[in-house]
Amino acid sequence: MGAFDSDPTATRALQAQTSLLMPLPQLTNSLIMFSRLLLSLILITPALADWPAFRGPDNDGIYPQRADGKAHGFPTEWSETKNITWKTPVTGRAWSTPVVMGDQVWVTNATPDGKKMFAVCLDKATGKKIHDLLLFENAAPEPLSNQVNGYGSCSPAIDADHVYIHFGSYGTAALDRKTGKKVWERRDLPCQHFRGPGSSVVLHKNLVILSMDGVDVQYLVALDRKTGKNVWKTDRTTDYGDIEADGKIRGDGDYRKAYTTPNFVTIGGKLQLVSPGAKACYGYDPDTGKELWKITYKGFSNAVAPVFIDNELALINTGLGKAHLLRLRLDDKLSGDVTKTHIEWDIFKRIPARCSPVILGRHAYFTSESGILSRLDVDKGDIEKYTALKTAFSASAVHADGHLYFADEKGKTFVVKPGPELEIVATNQLEEGCMASPALDGKAIYLRTKTHVYRIENQ
Repeated sequence: MGAFDSDPTATRALQAQTSLLMPLPQLTNSLIMFSRLLLSLILITPALADWPAFRGPDNDGIYPQRADGKAHGFPTEWSETKNITWKTPVTGRAWSTPVVMGDQVWVTNATPDGKKMFAVCLDKATGKKIHDLLLFENAAPEPLSNQVNGYGSCSPAIDADHVYIHFGSYGTAALDRKTGKKVWERRDLPCQHFRGPGSSVVLHKNLVILSMDGVDVQYLVALDRKTGKNVWKTDRTTDYGDIEADGKIRGDGDYRKAYTTPNFVTIGGKLQLVSPGAKACYGYDPDTGKELWKITYKGFSNAVAPVFIDNELALINTGLGKAHLLRLRLDDKLSGDVTKTHIEWDIFKRIPARCSPVILGRHAYFTSESGILSRLDVDKGDIEKYTALKTAFSASAVHADGHLYFADEKGKTFVVKPGPELEIVATNQLEEGCMASPALDGKAIYLRTKTHVYRIENQ
């Protein structure tokens, strides 16, 4: 596979460079034709990248369009007896999203008590287990202290050679995709997660980037893909404002935690890593880990990934306390604390604390944990339409073939046509619900419920 097959940030960077080329009037006809060729390659290449990370090829929950504009053919209707290619039990308690590449589907798994942690590889065509690997054993895992999380919520990432499995401070490993053997492992990255780990792996060039936001320490670390050694490590510089008069930390550090997965955006022609944490969101240089800018807010325990609109705007979710959604302007003046200069609106009604939005045009679509489906105008900061689905959500939505897919905690997946009416095209019931977000590949949906992994496609 080429570089753009295994590295979505490279695809994003090429898109940014190509978009800069196209509007210049002095381009010759040959350069214009070359630019159009590059654009067509960009449209095609991500579709060949399968579903390599938590939110897909471009970390936005969107499956790329075909170059010819035709539909991929994803299903809109299914049940336990309809459009199920295979259904494979994966017992345990783990909410990681499947990653898909080539002929493989990988998920993490863990025992409910967290004492054993696994990597599971399924054959994409048949669902047969190729590997069920015990990676880490823990004598005394920290209690979760809640009913939402588990010990296997961090989604892996995959490239042409390796799959990168992450369980927070309990362990991180790179596995050879062909053999399943460990290439390297790290069990020396400290972080007291308190309520379980949750941030997923992101890849950039030769780096595996991990987010470690606990009650005791908060930092990002980039590991070399081939060796697992530290390339850079950057501590959060947040002033949490939680030191009590007696010197103790309020809530034993509970207000310092986060579960977010960072995302990449191109600002002024340069790629940046945007990483929300408790009380603050940061922009970093992904090559060096250098802090470039930040905004501050009151929220904590946030789990929503940042999303972007045309490399010009970011939507940042602040998490618990009362989830707010902030619109952040992205420009070449982002430097230092830009809270007062670059936040353009701040809304809080019907905003989720766990479910990441999907951006389509100038609108964001998302569900709250309590089941409110919303369409948000990103320019005005107004929720134009919402409807109560009367269920609970933890998974983030995905988009393909002109439909949004929202999987709930009770086994239903709502297929929604984006637009001002939020038309529900179909409601599909399975035996168990989803805490994990769906994955897409080819024309198949991979759903990980609380007990099984499904391949769903039109039969």
